[in-house]
Amino acid sequence: MAELRFDGRTAVVTGAGGNPSLGRAHAMLLAARGARVVINDIGRDPESSHYPDRASADRVVDEIRALGGTAVADTNNIASEAGANALIQTAIDAFGSVDILVNNAGLSLAALVEDMSAHDHERHMQINLTGSLLTCRAAWPHMRTRGYGRIINTASGSFAGYAYLVAYGASKGGVFSLSRALAAEGAAHGIKVNTINPGGFTRMVTAQQFDDSPIVEQAREHFPAELASPIVGFLAHESCPVTGECFESVGGLVRRVVIAHNEGILDRGIDMEMIRDRWAEIMDSAAPTIIPIGDIDTSTWNFRPYKPS
Repeated sequence: MAELRFDGRTAVVTGAGGNPSLGRAHAMLLAARGARVVINDIGRDPESSHYPDRASADRVVDEIRALGGTAVADTNNIASEAGANALIQTAIDAFGSVDILVNNAGLSLAALVEDMSAHDHERHMQINLTGSLLTCRAAWPHMRTRGYGRIINTASGSFAGYAYLVAYGASKGGVFSLSRALAAEGAAHGIKVNTINPGGFTRMVTAQQFDDSPIVEQAREHFPAELASPIVGFLAHESCPVTGECFESVGGLVRRVVIAHNEGILDRGIDMEMIRDRWAEIMDSAAPTIIPIGDIDTSTWNFRPYKPS
């Protein structure tokens, strides 16, 4: 079968200047398949310690060009509206379009909930969740006008609930829900929005572990970042068949992640004692029903659209 390619397409990848990093791996794959790529990275977060080396958008651009690809660098901070808008403008100025947006930039600080400051919590939300929203908002009008777009947002398996990752998991859970809502809005405009929960050996992994941690060596040996990228490429392609979905991708494993509900109970005479007595039915997950995007019929709703004053 024919190779999947991106000739004539412009891709923006945030947080793509690190090495090793997931963003760099995604960008290198897209560029190798013909995409014109905007490599975005701020270089270094002044508040995050322990990261080895320094990320460099220019360095990854040089790698891509050396292999015959096309790329430009961008150092705007996507955690601000001005920065997100400027990033997308970089793509428009350089290549005239933005067809693919891969939101990979993120922050993860591991700490007990009582040790995580309000400031640190807000930074997780601003960078991971709001940053993804801002870049999507900046790219959206361009994609809507062209009737085409592919957005891949990076969530995390930690949204299922991991100790030490309360702020990170909460922000990534928000990315998951954000992506589904955007998918519902984008369906009428040819814009497909999906989510990945990736894993791999990256600078973030080494920054969160002591040098002698077995996790670092296991990740280096078994989970190269490049193995998380093929699903990104597929979801970014014009032939992508889905929107509003989430996929785990690590070490060659790719699998679907869903939200679902069980049958539960329905009784107009419900009271606390009934819940107690029928608890097993409420908790039964033998035959779950997957919840798709747009599951609630809003066709008869009479929305009062909000307009900023």
